[in-house]
Amino acid sequence: MEQELRELYQEVILDHNKSPRNFRAIEHPTNFAEGYNPLCGDNINIFLIVNDEGIIEDISFQGSGCAISKASASLMTSILKGKTIEEAENVFEKFHELVTDKLGDNPNIDDLGKLAVFAGVREFPARVKCASLAWHTMINALHNKKEKAVTE
Repeated sequence: MEQELRELYQEVILDHNKSPRNFRAIEHPTNFAEGYNPLCGDNINIFLIVNDEGIIEDISFQGSGCAISKASASLMTSILKGKTIEEAENVFEKFHELVTDKLGDNPNIDDLGKLAVFAGVREFPARVKCASLAWHTMINALHNKKEKAVTE
């Protein structure tokens, strides 16, 4: 069963890499941030439209990177659209705990939905940076931090 699950996870990552969702620039974003991973050269830009009630009305990304980086950004944008800033920050925390192994050997990943595909990334520390680049960049964008998000 675990092998079938791993294959499904790989399929989801490959699908989002090949056909990324929300891969575009938003013409007039309310929030924007750039991210860079100097270890592998991944670059990502996050564009947001956040309304006056703090709801993410639109979110997109552009850039270049490995399959894990691009799939992570694609899934992130799909999941966060329509969420409040607080909800987005909570999802970020859960995702970050998942990929950095802070959930232990038997993480409860049921509430992460499709993001659970990144559970295996924690076994490869160099890939954690790939998976989390879009997320750190999104947090910078939410808070209008102008410095480039860098994962090192």
